[in-house]
Amino acid sequence: MFESGYLALFLASFLAATVVPFSSEAILSGMLATGYDLYWSLALATLGNWLGGLSSYYIGWLGKTEWIEKYLRIKHEQIVKTQNRIAAKELWISFFCWLPGVGDVIAVLLGLLKVNVWNAAIGMLLGKMVRYVVWALLTLKVIDLF
Repeated sequence: MFESGYLALFLASFLAATVVPFSSEAILSGMLATGYDLYWSLALATLGNWLGGLSSYYIGWLGKTEWIEKYLRIKHEQIVKTQNRIAAKELWISFFCWLPGVGDVIAVLLGLLKVNVWNAAIGMLLGKMVRYVVWALLTLKVIDLF
C-alpha cells in the first residue's frame, strides 16, 4: 500500500516549486531519516517539484508580452532581443529553476518569453532531479554519521 508520507512529499515538492515558500528538502530528509525508500522518495519529490515548476512556466505562458511593455516599460525590440538571446540556451537556463528564490521567477519568465516548452521541461526536470539526488546523498551521509 502506498503510504501517505509519499503523497505529502509529492505535494510539498509541488508547492515548493510555486510561489509558496516551502522546504521540500526538509520533508525529504525527514522521510529518509525515518526509513522511507530512497528511490520512491527521489522520484516523487522530483516529479512533484517538476510539475510545480511547469505550472509556474504555464502561468508565465498565459501572460502577454504586451504586459511587459506596458507595466515594466520594456520595449518590444528588447523583448525580442532577449528571446533571441536565450533561444539556444533554453534547456540550460531552465536547469536553474531549482534555485531557491529565483527558480520560480526563472520558470515564469521562460513561460512569458514563450521559450520551447520541451527544452524548458527537460532542463527543469534535470535540474530538479540533480538537486534532490545531491540533497538525498548529503542527508544519508549525515544520517550515517549518527
